[in-house]
Amino acid sequence: MKKTGLYFGSFNPIHVGHLIIAEYLVEHSDLQELWFVVSPQNPLKKKASLLDDRERLHIVNLAIEDDLRFKACDIEFSLPKPSYTSYTLQVLREQHPNREFCLIMGEDNLQTFTKWFNWEYILENYHFYVYPRPSYDGGDLRTHPHVHLVDAPQMEISSTMIRDSFRNGKPARYMLPEKVFQYLDEEGFYR
Repeated sequence: MKKTGLYFGSFNPIHVGHLIIAEYLVEHSDLQELWFVVSPQNPLKKKASLLDDRERLHIVNLAIEDDLRFKACDIEFSLPKPSYTSYTLQVLREQHPNREFCLIMGEDNLQTFTKWFNWEYILENYHFYVYPRPSYDGGDLRTHPHVHLVDAPQMEISSTMIRDSFRNGKPARYMLPEKVFQYLDEEGFYR
């Protein structure tokens, strides 16, 4: 079974913080590869500033280019909205029975994980690789046997910060992979 990390997110846009964490996990854990699962709509977030699904998938592909450790995954584009992780995991398991899927998340998400739909099922059937987030401690789930805390670099870069920078005409070049920055700048996104 190929051990595959699933990094769910809006990736609106993907930035160097996402990529640093992804690379750290593939190189410093037992994960063999990592899929960036582009979510069309997070049920816990507003959709107001969300770029089109296909645009965000394209941006993830620009960011990871030909790195065989990574894959951009659009599985949730064809699933009912809003997207629920438990359902996505069931579909992925059916489509890829020879893979062991694990979830990747920050401690901020672990702290609110009990708000997710069907969270008990997910916790009992999947392993979690949890990276540190400033000002969060992950809550009570930190000690669950399926939760693996990883000592990945702490990143204070956020997609919100990048969108705000574009909107306010501030530079964000070094927070993004070069091809992603060029594409967002040329297309005038987030302005």
